[in-house]
Amino acid sequence: MKTLGICWIAYGIFRLAMGVGAVVCAPTATVMFGALLTRVADPFTWMGFFHAGYICWIGLCFVCGFLGIIGGLAVMRSPQGGRGLLVAASLLSLSDLPVGIAIGVYTLIELLRGPRPALRQDPS
Repeated sequence: MKTLGICWIAYGIFRLAMGVGAVVCAPTATVMFGALLTRVADPFTWMGFFHAGYICWIGLCFVCGFLGIIGGLAVMRSPQGGRGLLVAASLLSLSDLPVGIAIGVYTLIELLRGPRPALRQDPS
């Protein structure tokens, strides 16, 4: 579980950096999307949709980053500690290609499967 926690801390830092990068590049993204709207009937409505979606994506980056870091630290302390946080973070990170899908699916498989059977040792 320590390796999974370290991976989530690194991924959480990456997602926070993505959110900060999106905030910094928001004016450029707005101009680039606005250049596509020269031929539509109501460009202001579409620009509103763009801004709403962009803000939601930034929020998703920050929430997933914080959940990943806090869940990773909790799992490193105790294996049962951050289970809920990491399940929530993995479900939210499934929309991020390819790293989010990889770490999200692995975390869901690892944390949601039943208890592992104990290994039997032969007395001989």
